[in-house]
Amino acid sequence: MNETVDLVVAGAGAGGLSAGVTAAVLGLSVVVLEKEPVFGGTTAWSGGWLWVPRNGFALAAGIREHLHEPRRYLEHEVGAAFEAQRIDAYLAHAPRMVEFFQAHTSVAFIEGNGIPDFHTASPGAAQGGRSVGSASFDARALGPHVRNLRPPLDLMSINGMGIASGAELRHYFDALHRWSSFRYVARRMTALARDLAFHGRSMRLVNGNALAARLAKSAFDRGVALRLDSPVVRLLLEEGRVVGAVYRHGGKEHEVRARRGVVLACGGFPHDPERIRRLFPHAPSGREHYSAAPPGNTGDGLRLGESAGGIVEDRLHASGAWAPVSRVPRADGRTTNYPHLIERAKPGIIAVTRAGRRFVDEAGSYYDFVDALITAAPAGRPVEGWLVCDHRFIRRYGLGAVRPAPFRLGRWLKSGYLIRAHDIAGVARACGIDASELSRTIDRYNADARQGRDTAFGRGDMPFDRLHGDPHWTPNPCVAPIERPPYYAVKVVPGSLGTFAGLRTDATGRVVDRTGAPIAGLYACGNDMCSIMGGRYPSGGITLGPAMTFGYLAAHHAAGCVPDAGAQRATRPAATPPCAGGATG
Repeated sequence: MNETVDLVVAGAGAGGLSAGVTAAVLGLSVVVLEKEPVFGGTTAWSGGWLWVPRNGFALAAGIREHLHEPRRYLEHEVGAAFEAQRIDAYLAHAPRMVEFFQAHTSVAFIEGNGIPDFHTASPGAAQGGRSVGSASFDARALGPHVRNLRPPLDLMSINGMGIASGAELRHYFDALHRWSSFRYVARRMTALARDLAFHGRSMRLVNGNALAARLAKSAFDRGVALRLDSPVVRLLLEEGRVVGAVYRHGGKEHEVRARRGVVLACGGFPHDPERIRRLFPHAPSGREHYSAAPPGNTGDGLRLGESAGGIVEDRLHASGAWAPVSRVPRADGRTTNYPHLIERAKPGIIAVTRAGRRFVDEAGSYYDFVDALITAAPAGRPVEGWLVCDHRFIRRYGLGAVRPAPFRLGRWLKSGYLIRAHDIAGVARACGIDASELSRTIDRYNADARQGRDTAFGRGDMPFDRLHGDPHWTPNPCVAPIERPPYYAVKVVPGSLGTFAGLRTDATGRVVDRTGAPIAGLYACGNDMCSIMGGRYPSGGITLGPAMTFGYLAAHHAAGCVPDAGAQRATRPAATPPCAGGATG
């Protein structure tokens, strides 16, 4: 099948769908080609948060800041890799992107005004007002397409039902301790049972799963053709311009020509061993890194971009969006990578190296945790650490893939994922940790913890630490003694939520060549575009925010439109978008 449309998009995560939906709203015909048999990409497994300073929700709440403040924060955090043009474009257009999607599509956001930046001691940092998240979504609105939505990661859901971060997650932790939380969870579980009986899956979508579904609903409503099991295998070039793509479906190759261009949004390279070998120093063979991103993200977009003359920018502080993961054995012999994002901030857990020593504020960001773990590893030795807690902690909060009470521990102990012993020395021996040093480490930690402090790493001092702590535990929501046997440990290794190294682009999302000149007809967004953060991770949502914003900008450029970047508003824009009904050039 050969055809011609205005815009071809490779990848159906937030970046690709953002570009496709925006282009359709602006009057272009769009085909989205997705490699996997499901749509949603990494977005469907994510928390669904976007970092968008000066967004309309913050304005409506009276949180106003000059553009200089978030820019100053990024200048400090990104350092020498700061790219003024792309960052200025992002800061100007991200709030407008949110307004655009709220006004013209099925995408709906919620405020995250209480979410702080990761490093609030840095110049320009904020303690809130810079985050928006996806509103929950009734999957029945997708109709038959719901069967093709990537489900939430099973290890982080209950029978396929996602749990929203924040207040909802706290209800699940408190279900056996507070009557109001028990009632809340009981209602959710009853609704889940009903959904499973009538629909075969949860119909209440939250987090990134809701965002992916809302974007897909918007695409279907606007006539975007979304084709699954359709990996792009090569680009079509004529006289230096990208004019379409060839994709494989049903064992055959098909050509689709693109009058306005091709957008690459294939999810980066978290499962491409060759590129990992070259760009991740801790993974010399390419196999020592364990990403929590979907396994289909194997660097296809980067290779396609390079074939057209694009350059992968690799001069970054780090090429991956680091997160600690544990290796979870499956009954069928497979292994899944579980990202440790939440429980590290709860009171009563520490992380240690094989030497038995702490190396980081465990409650800090997932990126900082792995950065510190890599730094702490002796040269030439595997990069690995252990999360250690006591019985009170694991039954209250769980540990990695191990869920809290009333879920049982037996299968995790039997598989070897979870280590248990009746004293600290026994845990150390089972893990191969220096037992005497681990005992001294816990003694020092406990002496502080009984006073509600952490003199070694300042755990619980920062607003981001406290965000994920236990608000019912005082005086420090992130610090409690580890003293109630038996004791437990889970091994963690370097992983990621995605990748930062990607194709060089300009401020409109156009892929550029080695000289910095745009390659006509070729765009990139999401993790196929080199991160504007320079390999740093200054706040939650710095992947999805730019992914959707540069998808939005790329679509506007392809349509010949200049997106509105006018004065801040606390209300929705006009109902009719600029350029609606057709492109202008």
